[in-house]
Amino acid sequence: MENNKVPTATFIATGLMLFALFFGAGNLIFPAGMGQQAGSEIFTALAGFLITGVGLPLLGVIAIGYSGSHDVQDLASRVAPWYGVLFAVMLYLAIGPFFATPRTATVSYEIGVLPFLGDVSESGKKIGLFAFCIAFFGISYWFSISPGKLVDRIGKILTPALLVAIVILAGYAAIAPMGDLQAPNKDFVEGAFVKGLVEGYGTMDALASLVFAIIVIEAVRGMGVTDKSKVLGLTAKAGFVAAACLAVVYVLIGYMGATSVAGIGMQDTGALVLSGSANHYFGTFGKLILALIVLLACLSTSIGLITACGEYFNRLVPSLSYHKWVLIFSISSFVFANFGLSNIIKFSIPALMLLYPLTIAIIALAFLNNLFGGKRIVYMTTILFTSFFAIIDGWKTLHKMLEGSDTALIMNIDARLSEILPLYSSGLGWILPAIVGFILGLALSKVMKN
Repeated sequence: MENNKVPTATFIATGLMLFALFFGAGNLIFPAGMGQQAGSEIFTALAGFLITGVGLPLLGVIAIGYSGSHDVQDLASRVAPWYGVLFAVMLYLAIGPFFATPRTATVSYEIGVLPFLGDVSESGKKIGLFAFCIAFFGISYWFSISPGKLVDRIGKILTPALLVAIVILAGYAAIAPMGDLQAPNKDFVEGAFVKGLVEGYGTMDALASLVFAIIVIEAVRGMGVTDKSKVLGLTAKAGFVAAACLAVVYVLIGYMGATSVAGIGMQDTGALVLSGSANHYFGTFGKLILALIVLLACLSTSIGLITACGEYFNRLVPSLSYHKWVLIFSISSFVFANFGLSNIIKFSIPALMLLYPLTIAIIALAFLNNLFGGKRIVYMTTILFTSFFAIIDGWKTLHKMLEGSDTALIMNIDARLSEILPLYSSGLGWILPAIVGFILGLALSKVMKN
């Protein structure tokens, strides 16, 4: 008989696990850098940031539970079976061994280790990164080979330590700010809310939410809960715990960044804001706290991503065991990490421009499914219109990184779309076409029915 009573501490631990999976070092850097740029407009900017940086990931987690899908491939297959496989593979590879997982190691090294090495040559830095990645992905592999213990290991061990370290630094900065809020950067003077939306858009957490949701749902089912409505309810509760933690941390770090200009000056990146703030408040001890925060945040995310990728590809290609897939992704992440942080970030941007609109669209369709009776034509037209402009954005972004970025064709397409398509220049030009595709799908479903 199903045990319907789940201890509060258990689903809170599951929520803390989810928070730790989401919260990588990028989530520390983005609000800190945005805080300095936003200045006195920080709370307006944070309102936008919380919508895309917290709200969308929460909706992604709930969408999987609400849809009753087995995984992201199952959900995306509502467009077409081949699309489900294609989308899922692209998503897992992007947040797995190609970009997000290697980034967890390189960010940990550059923020948590490199500052303690003193003056080191470029070759010395590469050797240090190589050695650090061996240890980092070795630990990630050890945690990932026993996914059934993920809640205990992350939710009850790593996450509390992570939260304590964050509260020590950002909480102290909130109590004793370095100075008054400065005038905002020109981008935040009139459009702080929209700018905050875009900053949150870049966290990648909405992409990961469709993957991490499965880990949470399996953890809930492991508690003895099998009823779909109860699974959804507990998954949502865990999601709200994670979202609340994310929101508190973002507000604290954003405010710390906004008040830091008077003490450490305007910095180029959020990483420098964090390291400068840690040094300002606590000196060498502050750097150690920051190193602990970054290492725990990145390690938790790496474990979650390797686990999720291993489980999915084991289902996709069962001839290879889960342990072998975990080993493959640990090694491949190690290899890509040694290309360095700047290269990883550089080539992840086009992938984000392609995948993020498709992810948001499929999340929205999951919630609207009952409105149109789950008709495949609605899924197809919405994703078709969204993907066309997502491909343009990804192609344009990639082309700018390569030779020939000033070709007439690209410049003309970009200029024309900027003139006629709302929000295109902000990277959100896909929204109106997605709505048009959805309406067209509704109309076609009515015509086909008649």
